Amino acid sequence: MSATLQPHQRELFGHPIGLFVLFFTEMWERFSYYGMRAILVLYLVSQTDVENAGLGWTNGDALALYGWYTMMVYVMSIPGGIIADKLLGQKKSVLVGGIFLLFGHSILAIEAMWAFYTGLVLIVCGVGMLKPNISTMVGGLYKKGDIRRDKGFTIFYIGINVGAFLSSIIVGYVGEVYGWHYGFGLAGIGMFLGIVQYVLGQKYLKDVGNFLGASQNEEEKALLKKPLSKIEKDRVLVLMISFLLVIVFWGAFEQAGGLMNIYTMEKTDRVLMGWQIPASWFQSLNAMFIIFLGTTVALYWANRKLKGKVSTSLFKMIIGLIIMGTGFFFMTGATAQFESTGTSAMYWLVLAYLFHTIGELCLSPVALSFITKLAPVKYASIMMGVYFAMTGFGSKLAGLLGEWSESLGEYLIFTGIAVFCVVLGLLVLLIRKKLEVLTHGVEDEEIEMHYDEAEGYELADKK
Repeated sequence: MSATLQPHQRELFGHPIGLFVLFFTEMWERFSYYGMRAILVLYLVSQTDVENAGLGWTNGDALALYGWYTMMVYVMSIPGGIIADKLLGQKKSVLVGGIFLLFGHSILAIEAMWAFYTGLVLIVCGVGMLKPNISTMVGGLYKKGDIRRDKGFTIFYIGINVGAFLSSIIVGYVGEVYGWHYGFGLAGIGMFLGIVQYVLGQKYLKDVGNFLGASQNEEEKALLKKPLSKIEKDRVLVLMISFLLVIVFWGAFEQAGGLMNIYTMEKTDRVLMGWQIPASWFQSLNAMFIIFLGTTVALYWANRKLKGKVSTSLFKMIIGLIIMGTGFFFMTGATAQFESTGTSAMYWLVLAYLFHTIGELCLSPVALSFITKLAPVKYASIMMGVYFAMTGFGSKLAGLLGEWSESLGEYLIFTGIAVFCVVLGLLVLLIRKKLEVLTHGVEDEEIEMHYDEAEGYELADKK
């Protein structure tokens, strides 16, 4: 039967083939982004008089730039979403963003300060165009109420982390051993591969990400002018409140590329069987855990829904924040060990990244799916852009916390993050039901469809 279907209607493993086109596009984009992120702070703080010279910045200055950079990368998702919704559509915006990223990472390979700052600006613009729009396209692959949507986003999220895992190992190793700028250039090659496969896969994305203003369907064009209903306004309000969780989550989580990255390099015993593990490699732990645990966590929540237990998006996000926050207690243990012995063991980092990963799987892909369920169609990319802007503000918060560690100490920062995340999660849990009333049953539709589609989907999911 699949032979009689058009390319954009065909499925693979129970999902639209277009999902896997977007999967590999995002995989290579994240390969370039996380590869660069893994070595950015290390490059900034490395001394200028060594063989693989860096810029010789202080930890505080490096973390300040890291905070501004990671914030702007995601804040630019708002204009990126507006451009998509008002001018280009999501599909074209993703391509434009990919081209910006290709040039940005490639220019970083040049050893000059003008190239360094120019590359950062181009990457900021590129991520802003690509990131919110490719995520919105994933949601567009599924009809309203399709139970497969959350799992589709989990598969997509695994793609993100395949790229992040490979980049931390490959780009991190090349950058630390052969030269920082070789690592930056390698990230650009990854983005080139992502653009190529995205262009070749357009036949599977025919009905996704098109500009509504150019539609021949009068009903679709009318959505751009129609005012929001009371239900739509309530749902937007819920999204905006949930974004507060997002800011706090990423403010804590992004310590991985900043303070935790420096802590790994300077204070962790990284020697294993006589060989010192590159500090940047620890950035791959999060991605590796996601690859191995992604489907397990998604299946856990799916089974809870089948049993009639609480498994709403807000509940998952709250639990994710609490679990991730708990992971920072292991960093408290690491700093306590360092203060008493002068070094800390690697297992503290491994355990911290494990808990951070489980928390991320409960919150991040769920939040992406939640936005595509609640956001009004005409503001779909803009709302996704706002979400990523919130992650950007969280990243800036992460940079500030990293800077404060110079005066307050890592023990207090790590412990404070853990306590704040857990307490905030428990407080929001108390008002969860009141917030979910404002979604007007948007996730109830999935429960109604589940019994018609679940059996075939679960079988396909096991292939």
